[in-house]
Amino acid sequence: MPVLLGYLAIGIAFGLLLVDAGYPWWLSLVMSLIMYAGAGQYLAVGLFAAGTTLVEAVLVQLVVNARHIAYGFSMLTRFNAAGVFKYYLIFALTDETFALLSSLPEPQGPRPQGIALDLADHTPDERSRFMFLVAVLDQSYWVMGSVIGAVAGSLLPFSMQGIGFALTALFVVLMIEQVLRVRQARIFLIAAGVAVLAVFTLPSRISLLAAMALSLAIVQLLQKRKAR
Repeated sequence: MPVLLGYLAIGIAFGLLLVDAGYPWWLSLVMSLIMYAGAGQYLAVGLFAAGTTLVEAVLVQLVVNARHIAYGFSMLTRFNAAGVFKYYLIFALTDETFALLSSLPEPQGPRPQGIALDLADHTPDERSRFMFLVAVLDQSYWVMGSVIGAVAGSLLPFSMQGIGFALTALFVVLMIEQVLRVRQARIFLIAAGVAVLAVFTLPSRISLLAAMALSLAIVQLLQKRKAR
């Protein structure tokens, strides 16, 4: 239910943003089915509307979604035992789906308080089907929300001025979550300072990539110096 409510709200905002950028409503359905990237879909609308090249778009998406590399490593054991469901589970591993699946008890492992306490006693096939259905439900919520937003934006005569701020709000929320988890203010202050500098000194088409690359380089140098 929490994923349903969250995905409907953010999905509707994405559909509205897509239509407001001049794209047809059905593109929200296609993107949500074959891309299914949440924040990446928001970002894609802005990148394509700004005329960003395919190479630049791919690099930006890779950096934005790099956190999924860590998700994948942590789910290797569970997914390798998922049989025919493995590849869809890899594709559908969003932040929220990862949070749900990673909270499930391991077979024969300790039993945390929470959902599906008896799942540890089920067969590997039953566990795989359960994970598959969780992933399918989560994607269906996102598809539903994005299509509702896009269709509503195409049919209803109301101003969508300001809807683009949904992307900014989404990334602010993601940043706050990272701040609370990492608890190292220096990293975020460096990223903010470099981003502002890049906006005012570099062309808009390369400012984002340059800011991310420079921020990563500075943080790595500081980490190495601290280690020494």
